[in-house]
Amino acid sequence: MSLLRRITVLATAAEAARRYARKNPDKAARLVDQAAQFVDKQTKGKYSGQISGAADKVKGVAGVQRRPGSSR
Repeated sequence: MSLLRRITVLATAAEAARRYARKNPDKAARLVDQAAQFVDKQTKGKYSGQISGAADKVKGVAGVQRRPGSSR
């Protein structure tokens, strides 16, 4: 698969994920938090700050607000 085709496929997938997150913000925020917790557990907390920052950035790009009371 050519590089341009791969980029197009990834951009399409990212846009679909962004639309889903905007329609289902609570579920999307919960899934991002779960993914961040999984990665944090796998790295034994070594990169907690970076993982938390990345999760917040993902939520911002997707248009999902940070949930109050969330541990992330």
